[in-house]
Amino acid sequence: MIAFSVIFFILGLLIGSFINVCIYRLPKKESIVAPRSYCPSCQHPVRSYDNIPVLSFLLLRGRCRDCHAVISWQYPAVELVHAVGYLLIFNQFGLSIETLVYAIFFSALLTITVIDLYHQIIPDSISLPGIVIGLLAASTVLSTGPKDAVIGLLLGGGLFYAIAILSVVLLKKEGMGGGDIKLVAMIGALLGWQKVILVVFLASVIGSIIGIVLIATRLRGRQDPIPFGPFLAMGAIIAVFFGDGIIDWYVYRL
Repeated sequence: MIAFSVIFFILGLLIGSFINVCIYRLPKKESIVAPRSYCPSCQHPVRSYDNIPVLSFLLLRGRCRDCHAVISWQYPAVELVHAVGYLLIFNQFGLSIETLVYAIFFSALLTITVIDLYHQIIPDSISLPGIVIGLLAASTVLSTGPKDAVIGLLLGGGLFYAIAILSVVLLKKEGMGGGDIKLVAMIGALLGWQKVILVVFLASVIGSIIGIVLIATRLRGRQDPIPFGPFLAMGAIIAVFFGDGIIDWYVYRL
């Protein structure tokens, strides 16, 4: 188990480096395959020995080897968070098909989170394929089942679509973006209808708390938009690890 944990952590670091490529290129509608990684400042291709996750950042002291421009701390942070996520998923689900599915799910959610924080968009190139993959995985290899997966897709996406329509009709402004609708539909397709309700509840609570803190500390104004995608992603991760226990506890309390 220790050996496999190390392998999954290293795999998480390596794929986390690719996640950084996706975060940078998808909003710009660039290919995530070619060209090879390059410095955003001087456009010089990154050497293979300068592209080792986390380690290269430390050895280069956070600067490009060629132009000495500062490299964002986002890169090692994403790689480490991704690696820890893979490690926790493996420790939770073991060497199984569930681990593979939830690892892919986690990679997608982390990519979406950072892109939404920077650009307030959620790429369709992640959420739409994610809906299809979620339905297939939930219907075949996960315990969700096809019925719950379809209901989760329709309930999650339908609820947010209704909120978006009501916001436009009643408040005369956009209250929920199309990216959020597709994201929660993807989450519902994979996790099912019970857990997507839990995800929306958790995301609302977490978002409210963080929003209040940001306003209280004057880091955001009351009219400043705060992306909701990261909170949905956080709620989804909590549901993956603790959703069954939370739902069982709630049903037992009733």
